[in-house]
Amino acid sequence: MSGTAIVADDDDDVRMLIEVAVRRAGYTILASHSEGSGALADALALDPDLLVLDHAMPGMTGGDVVRALRTQRSDRRPYAVLMSASVDLLESTALLGGADAHMPKPFSVQGLAAMLADRPSA
Repeated sequence: MSGTAIVADDDDDVRMLIEVAVRRAGYTILASHSEGSGALADALALDPDLLVLDHAMPGMTGGDVVRALRTQRSDRRPYAVLMSASVDLLESTALLGGADAHMPKPFSVQGLAAMLADRPSA
């Protein structure tokens, strides 16, 4: 898989690990954020192929970003992955918010990279 990605997680160390996984899966990272509103603005402006978002960020959550993007950009739908330590919340939010996949935390870099590399093509 190759393409472009935007990453958002409010934990700097976790965000760095997500970035490693995204690059290993063959993506170029266009932007990396510690909050959701910046991720949404860049997703609207940069038109990435992939979003990997923490669900529980202060302010705009990853689920909020996905819902807003799906509403504002119905012509283009990047593949969206939500991540969270709360598996029950993650599954329901991912499904209701329009995310394409979800991954619980903690996660392995190898596992996330494999999931992203094997994702269905658009």
